[in-house]
Amino acid sequence: MKKIAVFGKPGSGKSTISKALTIATDIPLHQLDSIVYNVDGTLVDRQVYDDAHNNILSSERWIIDGFGPIGSFYKRLEEADTLIYIDLPYPVSYWFVTKRCLKGVFIKPEGWPDGSSVLKGTLESYKTLKMCPKFWNDQFISKLKEPSEDKDIYVIKTVNELNTFVRDHVQ
Repeated sequence: MKKIAVFGKPGSGKSTISKALTIATDIPLHQLDSIVYNVDGTLVDRQVYDDAHNNILSSERWIIDGFGPIGSFYKRLEEADTLIYIDLPYPVSYWFVTKRCLKGVFIKPEGWPDGSSVLKGTLESYKTLKMCPKFWNDQFISKLKEPSEDKDIYVIKTVNELNTFVRDHVQ
């Protein structure tokens, strides 16, 4: 594990796993929300994002947490040696987004861009979750699971699998 892409729906535990992995492996963590958004919550210029993303991909070791623009997502999947797709059931993701919002009143959520509104981000997460079945579907999973000799691929489908992955690969 040197180049790790962690991705999935909003509220799936990506930031939690990514942070645990970076602590355990000392591989630098790059949370895409902090690259995609300015501190005021607006989108960065696309060229600025692409330059930052390409610089990360060209480094020897990285953990990238998030989705970002679709073109960069597929590029990241190509470059990574380890893919971690967190595919929790929708009710769990909705609950985790809600829980993050409630906790966000007191503590900035893990991986959240500085200065961004937790409420605005939560509403965006709900909108994104509603659209997710168009992308995160059986066709995507089938393509993801196509045999690859140079990649380790993990598909995490339950909270128990999420906790087990962290315990087995991080601690």
